[in-house]
Amino acid sequence: MKVTSNFALPALAALVLGALYMSEVVVRPKVIEDRVVVTYWEKWTSIEYDAIKAVVDEFNSSQDEIYVDLLSVSGIHNKTLMATAAGVPPDVAGLFGPNVAQYVHDRAVIPLDGFCEEAGIERDDYIHIYWDICEFEGKVYALPATPASTALHWNRAMFARAGLDPDRPPRTIKELDAYTAVLTTFREDGGIDESGFMHKEPGWWNWGWGYVFGGELWDGESKITCDSPENVRAFEWVLAHAEKYGTTKLQNFQSGFGKFASPQNAFMSEKVAMVLQGGWMGNFIEQFNPELDWAAAAFPYPEDRPDLAGRTFADLDILVIPRGAKHPKEAFEFIKFVQSQEGMELLCMGQKKHSPLAESSEKFYSEHPNPYIRLFTEMPKSDSVVSPPKIAIWPEYAAELVNAFDEIFVNKVEPKVALGTVKRRMQPALDRYLRQKKLREEAER
Repeated sequence: MKVTSNFALPALAALVLGALYMSEVVVRPKVIEDRVVVTYWEKWTSIEYDAIKAVVDEFNSSQDEIYVDLLSVSGIHNKTLMATAAGVPPDVAGLFGPNVAQYVHDRAVIPLDGFCEEAGIERDDYIHIYWDICEFEGKVYALPATPASTALHWNRAMFARAGLDPDRPPRTIKELDAYTAVLTTFREDGGIDESGFMHKEPGWWNWGWGYVFGGELWDGESKITCDSPENVRAFEWVLAHAEKYGTTKLQNFQSGFGKFASPQNAFMSEKVAMVLQGGWMGNFIEQFNPELDWAAAAFPYPEDRPDLAGRTFADLDILVIPRGAKHPKEAFEFIKFVQSQEGMELLCMGQKKHSPLAESSEKFYSEHPNPYIRLFTEMPKSDSVVSPPKIAIWPEYAAELVNAFDEIFVNKVEPKVALGTVKRRMQPALDRYLRQKKLREEAER
């Protein structure tokens, strides 16, 4: 049987993808005498690449049977799929948590349950949400690399200038709106000079505001639920912000921001006082504005839903073994090393993130440069943690939700209408996916 016959991709498409892959990336595997060479593709660059390189070097020097050959690959999600379809995958790939469902659907990764059982690796070794991201339909298809959780970051100096207590962040959505009103200032021509808070800055979670109000995006079985009352309420909050401050004014204001990783970043240049961001934000503050007086706390919750206090978006970089990898056993030996406290803390400290492990050493905490690292570690342990739905259609669904956000924010479309449109488009897509899944399961019996 050809490798491509194991995929959802038609044979011709697989050949085209393989040709594209071979034309873009040519990897000549290293030959290390008396060692099995494990090819490892990772998406990271800059300090993040340096951190994983240190882990790879430590693993390579810790034994003399396996050599991990690390390569930084841009567009890793698509290129790994292409390489796997063409029958020439790496032995290990560093992907993103939301890739799991799609890769399993396309049969592009192998399950790791047997390896984990033999190594004694189990769910309770981790903060549970991060293990759960790696699972799909009862099987483990990935293991964690570096994790992410989000919190409200605020500028203490801007709070003080506006007459707000710099040590007292908003705790509810009502307070967030009130603080935003106090912190937002205008130029003589009516344009915005400084903003308290903007949903579109940075805009990475525009698909997920419903979670803040207790919404869900599907029922976990067969129904798209983006038009639930909680989701509609969340986007009504987005619309109210656009109407109060003016879509055009907000867009003109945002057009003056620089790139995220630059001194012109809206938060680091002190143009926006409060942002939803992950624990990595401390890295960029240290790099681009080390004098910034900032703090972090859990994102506000609706005043009538105190049960949602501490809500945080969790995500994860993951390690997988693509189907058809030449050295799966040796590949897992490296992945297992990354899962050790030594390997994981070396990686997470290098990237200045928290660890996905259930327990971190006191040395890790005491030497970590982010003063709020315990906050980012503890929030994902709560019942308020959320992550993207584990469905293969998620990339398409997320894009539809972002489009709905823009329709609401820019064109003032009623949230119920915009989210209803998303549901009408995505429910048939989910139905098709579930039918394909059922047919495949029946064929494999």
